[in-house]
Amino acid sequence: MLKPIIFIPQLLVLLALVLVHGTSSTSKSDSSSTVFDFGTLSLTSLKLLGDAHLNNGTISLSLDLPVPNSGSGRVLYSKPVRFKQEPGKTPNFLTFSSFFTFSVKNLNPSSIGGGLAFVMSSDDQTIGDAGGFLGLLNNQDKEKISGISSFTTVTSSVSSSFVAVEFDTLMDVEFNDINGNHVGLDLNDLVSTQVGDLSSIDIDIKSGDLINAWIEYDGETKVFNISVSYSTLHPVDPLLSFHLDLDQYVNDFMFVGFSASTQGSTEIHTIDWWSFSSSFHGKSDSNSSPAPLSGPGAGVGAISSAAAPPPPPRTSFYVPIENSSNPSSTPPSLPPSDTESHESSSNCHNQLCKKGPGAVAGVVTASAFVFVIFAGVFIWVFSKKFKSVKKSEYLTSEIIRTPREFSYKDLKLATRTFSPVRVIGHGAFGTVYKGILPETGQLVAVKKCSHNGGQGKEEFLSELSIIGTLRHRNLLSLQGWCHEKGEILLVYDFMANGSLDKALFESRFVLQWVHRRKILIGVASALAYLHQECENQVIHRDVKTSNIMLDEGFNGKLGDFGLARQVEHDKSPVATVTAGTMGYLAPEYLLTGKATEKTDVFSFGAVILEVATGRRPIQKEANNNVVGGGKNGGGGGSSNLVDWVWSLHREERLVSAADLRLGTEFDIEEMRKILLVGLVCSHPDQHSRPTMRSVVQMLVGETQVPIVPKSKPSMGFSTDHLLMTLQDSVSDFNDDENEMMLNRISTSSDENSFDGILQV
Repeated sequence: MLKPIIFIPQLLVLLALVLVHGTSSTSKSDSSSTVFDFGTLSLTSLKLLGDAHLNNGTISLSLDLPVPNSGSGRVLYSKPVRFKQEPGKTPNFLTFSSFFTFSVKNLNPSSIGGGLAFVMSSDDQTIGDAGGFLGLLNNQDKEKISGISSFTTVTSSVSSSFVAVEFDTLMDVEFNDINGNHVGLDLNDLVSTQVGDLSSIDIDIKSGDLINAWIEYDGETKVFNISVSYSTLHPVDPLLSFHLDLDQYVNDFMFVGFSASTQGSTEIHTIDWWSFSSSFHGKSDSNSSPAPLSGPGAGVGAISSAAAPPPPPRTSFYVPIENSSNPSSTPPSLPPSDTESHESSSNCHNQLCKKGPGAVAGVVTASAFVFVIFAGVFIWVFSKKFKSVKKSEYLTSEIIRTPREFSYKDLKLATRTFSPVRVIGHGAFGTVYKGILPETGQLVAVKKCSHNGGQGKEEFLSELSIIGTLRHRNLLSLQGWCHEKGEILLVYDFMANGSLDKALFESRFVLQWVHRRKILIGVASALAYLHQECENQVIHRDVKTSNIMLDEGFNGKLGDFGLARQVEHDKSPVATVTAGTMGYLAPEYLLTGKATEKTDVFSFGAVILEVATGRRPIQKEANNNVVGGGKNGGGGGSSNLVDWVWSLHREERLVSAADLRLGTEFDIEEMRKILLVGLVCSHPDQHSRPTMRSVVQMLVGETQVPIVPKSKPSMGFSTDHLLMTLQDSVSDFNDDENEMMLNRISTSSDENSFDGILQV
């Protein structure tokens, strides 16, 4: 019976080899090939620059503004694509194809100008100028390349090189445009080397209809094809077909994506679908063309595969391109013939045969025993995995293509077991830690849910489900999440300059005015996106300086969506327990508990005044009769910032509210305008407050600030309802200050006695 015992480790080794072989074969990839489409892209797969943002499952490259605007936006696939094979490696002929669907709409048909382009760029950090530059090039680079004929010289003279296929909507004489409805090939310059008139195939870019485009290149024949159609069927004849040695114009790696711009217009450029495929193949290797593109117009008319129908489209991300010559794809061997079977049966080469039926029975029994052991192990592993999946099932169902799921072990290591020395902030429902991911060394911010009953957990789930679907350059980016060991953790980008609150009041250095202005415009655009550009309107409910984070470039990022709520557009708000921070809460919200976009506008108005004056919304003073700017507060009574600024406006001394620490570094008229915008947003009557889209336009100077009354308007509320609501409020103020506020309201109500009405 020694043989069965020896057989068990042999079987284990054999099984291990099979598992290793299977694992290695499924994880094999080819870094030279790239395949993706909208169906496989995740939030972290795209890089948005300038005005670009996600909007209801599509990519918008320009702002949705009703007034003429000049701006540019760019979206890129976040990973660089190899365009040149490594030296000495084969195959070395690049073939790529891209299919995309886009539209150019105009809120004002008489206001045209700009366009968009499919771009291959060596740079993924910067964006070009607006107008005729299409976000591809800036004016300084244009002046540098003026008159240069050598592409090598051009490449060394500008900040980045690019190859672009432009879809231009404005005839620009400066760039020798033929009209305002054409396609052109741009090689590091906006004077197109190849031009096609879209009017010749009855296509109008500015029609607002969906337009399909195919960009295809074969490195062996060096043929570059551009096809355009309203239909999703690939046109038989391309609009443009020409020879191009692409190797002369690209680096080893390039970023692919889209760029667009407006030129004093209201054009909206949208990408509704995009798929891309690239690979390298040898000479006359027809089986190694790029993987077919998925989507409504994919898989038809590819340059190198016109003779044969394409294989089924791939659905995985970064899938390697298989080669038909792979030995693993050879057919299995034929079964042995009858003669071979007879010969093998007549010769017993196995020692077990010689030992007789007992040995064979022992081997069979041992095999069955081993099988039962492995079956048990498999069931145990599967049950553990199933439980893990089941535990976070309700979380994943709330998130659409969210960033990665982190393990608790990795986040514990990243934060040094959530060490107190790693704490960088506290919120209403959690603590934020600085972390260093062990895999990459990347700095992150890890937010850990507090265990104050079920409320903190609910707020975290709300934050995760909402922010996981949002994408805007001025919203704090969610990298991932974790739900293990009873803990809920959110992982965000680390913000090098902390919160706006700390930059204003705790930093040793004075926050410069140019940074303050940029922060206000950025956060305003983020709120406009939440209110008017998402599929469901998002009400933040806790807009304040401590929830605005600053990156290394002092760009404002709005975060902390724990109190946020999603509502359908144009749907009446539902009353809830009032939540937020005193000083930022709108008066009607305190009364009714109904949060609307106008309550966020009021909060943002407090932020504007706080940033401009360097004073908190409610600040203690040395005495009740003295009010000053900057950090002149002391003990004594409390001063309301809105009331104080409005009193200076009544006295025609509005600019004197500016932060004294700024000195004279700001423009007086610009400061006056921003203070007026703050007062307009802080209007007691919600119907008199502007939308956040209008606020953005006011801040950037595209529209005038409405007339602000010299005296702060009054608005009546029932004190009974107001006091009850205040007592239910969730506030960052301590109990003594809340009690003081309630006592002051109660006293004011008794002294004035306007039939139970409090003037706010």
